[in-house]
Amino acid sequence: MNKHEAPTRLVEHAYSTDDEINLREVFATLWAGKWLIIAITFVVAVAGVAYALYKPNIYQSSVLLAPANEEGGVSGLGGQLGGLASLAGISLGSGGSNQTVIAREVLQSRAFLADFIRRHNLEVPLMAIEEWNDKSQAWIYNRDVYNPDTGEWLADENGESHKPTDWDLVKAFRENHLNVSENKDSGMITVSVKSLSPPAAQQWAEWLVADINEHMRREDVAEASARIDYLEDKLNDTNVAGMQQVFYQLIESETRTVMLANAQQEYVFETVDPAVVPQEKSEPKRPLIAIVATMLGGMLGVFIVFIRAFIRSGKQESENV
Repeated sequence: MNKHEAPTRLVEHAYSTDDEINLREVFATLWAGKWLIIAITFVVAVAGVAYALYKPNIYQSSVLLAPANEEGGVSGLGGQLGGLASLAGISLGSGGSNQTVIAREVLQSRAFLADFIRRHNLEVPLMAIEEWNDKSQAWIYNRDVYNPDTGEWLADENGESHKPTDWDLVKAFRENHLNVSENKDSGMITVSVKSLSPPAAQQWAEWLVADINEHMRREDVAEASARIDYLEDKLNDTNVAGMQQVFYQLIESETRTVMLANAQQEYVFETVDPAVVPQEKSEPKRPLIAIVATMLGGMLGVFIVFIRAFIRSGKQESENV
């Protein structure tokens, strides 16, 4: 051993000794506070289990949709006469894919959802329900918020009514009930609805699909009818035979659009897999909640034990000084 190797080995030995002492101190601290760790873990775990059991079951019903007008149909008619329409200064749209994108965004829009909630009288199920009674197949109301006997919304301690606004209703429906997702590869769209009631989850999903199809149909029929009126006015104003022929063809195209729109029940979205009444809950994940609560309780107990040991060591050092 040369004179340079000796100091190096001494330093390494010192570091390994310090590591061994620190590790022993850690285990000694944990062992001394084991009962506190166990107690805190137990309390937090029990609280987690109680919370999981308190949470009501939530059910989810999903419907799988495909674009109904991806090719041909109403959108195809507009493409066939797009050149003629451009001569007359009219835009007939850019096809079924854009219509599907618009319909998906409309489905999640504030205006559509507010109208949907009001039309189907969902204010009470969204904002004044505590749980669902499986035996009686009926809602259990929060009587501090709503009186089902009189149909009145009650007031809080400050005298303000619990009656929700459209903003409140749409926010609650978006955050707690509605989920719309798209498969980028296939273009399929899944509309999922959550509710405390299995029948309500299935019914709301069906209503959403039916209402968005009807909404888009009305919009397209109204636009086509307005274009027909415009083309008829232009037809009456011109004496050029060539332009008259163009207007006749455009009017025929728009008339077909109206006819096909009224003939299609599933106008924008075609149901591939319909919504069904769910038989299994989707939330809450009670075993997961219990496991996470137990882990958090254990970490909290260890943290408290180390904090307590650190405070005690600080007091001992100050007393020795």
